[in-house]
Amino acid sequence: MPPETITIATRPDWLPTLMWAWLALALPVAVSLCFINAPYGRHNPGTWRPMIPARTGWLVMESPAVLVPAGVFIWARGWESPVLLVFFLIWQMHYVHRAWIYPFRLARTSSPMPMLLMLMGLMYNLINGSLQGAWLFVHPVVSSADWLGDWRFVTGAVVFGIGFVINMDSCNRLLRLRREKPGGYSVPHGGLFRWVSCPNYLGEIVEWIGWALLTWSPAGLAFAVWTTANLTPRARAHHHWYHDRFPDYPAKRKALVPGIF
Repeated sequence: MPPETITIATRPDWLPTLMWAWLALALPVAVSLCFINAPYGRHNPGTWRPMIPARTGWLVMESPAVLVPAGVFIWARGWESPVLLVFFLIWQMHYVHRAWIYPFRLARTSSPMPMLLMLMGLMYNLINGSLQGAWLFVHPVVSSADWLGDWRFVTGAVVFGIGFVINMDSCNRLLRLRREKPGGYSVPHGGLFRWVSCPNYLGEIVEWIGWALLTWSPAGLAFAVWTTANLTPRARAHHHWYHDRFPDYPAKRKALVPGIF
């Protein structure tokens, strides 16, 4: 690889320290989520008050993931670099849907969300969005257009695309199932639901592993680790919930990874 492909920018000393501290924090969060289910959706006991509508909660807590990186990208004039523009568009492809389209596709009967959980999600997206913006657009690890031909970018983009398709297909199946049977939960079928209980979570984890590779940044790595730390225990909880609620639930399905877990 030619040396000009990688650009190491001067960055403040506190940024790497903050980045690695944020990365390390994912471990205790993962451990705690193995014992405490985040109280939203099917795991909402209704005791965490006050509650807000699910649509409002998703809009508020996910919007910083769109707005903060966009603000940093504009401030840093990121469009002047083709590779930074591509990073920005890939990021927004996921989060514009997650923050501003997905909430309006939720059924009106969706379980309300605890306000505390919304605030926690809001804080996470503010921190994560700021770190992504800082590492990708203000102090980029890679910025040369040559990076778009590097095997790490190409492989990461393919992995991200696969994860995105899995996530979208699985979410569409779940949303369609809720519209067909608005009174409660049903066993999902089709797609990767043939093999795992939570292919939507699998797709999102695969997306951000691809993101870590295609951006080749500590921020991308941290996001992939945080996503895995958050969604793996959630998938395990969903899997057990399905088995407890539906006696005829397919025995061969795994929680998250086909044939493994």
